Amino acid sequence: MSLAARSLLYSCRSSVSRPALRVAGSSAARWMSSAAPSTQLSKTGLYDFHVANGGKMVPFAGYSMPLQYGDVGGVAAHNHVRTQAGLFDVGHMVQSFITGPSATAFLEWLTPSALSELKPFHSTLSVLLNDKGGIIDDTVICKHADDKYYVVTNAGRRVEDLAWFEQKLKEWNASDKSSSGKVSLEVLDGWGLVALQGPEAAKVLQSHVKEDIGKLYFGQSGYFEVAGVKCHVARGGYTGEDGFEISIPSEKTVEITELLSKSPVQLTGLGARDSLRLEAGMCLYGHDLNEDITPVEAGLSWVIGKSRRDNGTFIGASTVLQQLKDGPSKRRVGFIVADAPAREGAKVFSPTEEEIGVITSGIPSPTLSQNIAMGYIKNGFHKKGTEVLVEVRKKMRKATVRPMPFVPAKYHREP
Repeated sequence: MSLAARSLLYSCRSSVSRPALRVAGSSAARWMSSAAPSTQLSKTGLYDFHVANGGKMVPFAGYSMPLQYGDVGGVAAHNHVRTQAGLFDVGHMVQSFITGPSATAFLEWLTPSALSELKPFHSTLSVLLNDKGGIIDDTVICKHADDKYYVVTNAGRRVEDLAWFEQKLKEWNASDKSSSGKVSLEVLDGWGLVALQGPEAAKVLQSHVKEDIGKLYFGQSGYFEVAGVKCHVARGGYTGEDGFEISIPSEKTVEITELLSKSPVQLTGLGARDSLRLEAGMCLYGHDLNEDITPVEAGLSWVIGKSRRDNGTFIGASTVLQQLKDGPSKRRVGFIVADAPAREGAKVFSPTEEEIGVITSGIPSPTLSQNIAMGYIKNGFHKKGTEVLVEVRKKMRKATVRPMPFVPAKYHREP
């Protein structure tokens, strides 16, 4: 993620605060179950910092990451991000540079994005596709120049992504496609990455940066000296709030994080991050996205550049373009679920109890005082306001299809 596209707000109401806390716990259990007890977990450069600040560490994507800090619960952490600012360690994400004279063409082969049309230091959410149009991973791609891109991919897909990049780089560099020059990959192992999110984020960051942060808009990035340290700063994030993702040289990661985490900023963990992204209508790979789901089915058709729809030169184009033309068999949608929160794996039925879909993420929403969820539903049932049934705790619960995000975003957009 974290990743730049859609979002919504989250604030706590006491009537649902306890269920929301259980959401964070269930999320942790889900993440922890994915790592075998014998697995040697990796650590970000902030591991000791988290422990010293009361971080409750749990396995996530092969890393030991903070679920929460001290006695600050999930609801309180959410509220703080929505009303002030939170700081997340996202250093487990894979940061890379893809460079070379034909870098743009190479990445336009791997993704359906129109990167040649992207301005320098502008970014886009994109997807790496397999030959069948399935999503290998979602990614944020920032164009520094036609021959240099900063790419962030998911930690949980590190092995698959890097293997895919290496395979495709060999194919590309050995073909006549690289006639203008070969392409290389540099993984920024050890570099820190933190996400400063919330309405106070810009004010906090500005206090440590001489340049005018206000001129950096959503989806843009640049190099800024944060307290004298040159960092890559991208405006965006995974919460729906205004914010920044800051890439920091490894030897300065703790120093900059300590500086940015002072009041009114609060250290925030995975529990809040998961719920914030769901309220923002954003996908979590391995739950809402996988290699059998296409960007059209996932509601991510907007990442497919108009020019790319015409030339169809990206991997997986045959399936994707056919779905754009004829429509997919299923679509990712949002739900409001009555009575009880629907969790991942809950089945969705039509009013006549025909099975038509599945929930991929779900929580009680303190903002709405309602249970929200996202999932996939059979094409034709995906329209706003469609009434369906969701099986929760062996009972059929009424639910309504609705668009996402559930609450409008607060991005700092260019006028």
